[in-house]
Amino acid sequence: MEFENKVLSKEILYKLYESGKAVCTAESCTSGRIAEVLTSVPGASMYYKGGTICYSNEAKTNILGVDAELIAEKNAVSEEVAKEMVKGVCKLFNADYAIATTGFAGPGADPGIPVGTIWVACGTKDDIRTMKLEGDEGREENLKNATHKALLFFVDYLKEIYPDPDDMDSVPKPEAR
Repeated sequence: MEFENKVLSKEILYKLYESGKAVCTAESCTSGRIAEVLTSVPGASMYYKGGTICYSNEAKTNILGVDAELIAEKNAVSEEVAKEMVKGVCKLFNADYAIATTGFAGPGADPGIPVGTIWVACGTKDDIRTMKLEGDEGREENLKNATHKALLFFVDYLKEIYPDPDDMDSVPKPEAR
């Protein structure tokens, strides 16, 4: 998956370089793996502003501004917290886009939320998309999958915003008569 992640990182570089926009990351369970992939390609400093590893709930609250009551009510491994992480890290780094992850990679989890449950969020502070990953393949595989799927999710988001004019799939098709 390392090669595939580098390809995704280059796609992100091209889309953000062309648009003049920047991305940042807020990672909990992935512990900086997304940031590592994003910065593995030359030129990353042109579009990557920085990231945080907010592993604890306290860090999510103190650094990203996620409401402690929201965490208590919904759990840190929730769609709502992932969205708030995107908003908080965009504000922290004054970035256009963010990618955030929060989940239980294993072995421990909370009752009602199984190991392998990971929420990914990406977008702007005003347009956030989320994706829930489920299934336990062991801690290391869960983290690899979450990193790869988060990058792929963000690339798909960028392609929606900045369609490639050479990609015929992005060109509107004439209506049938």
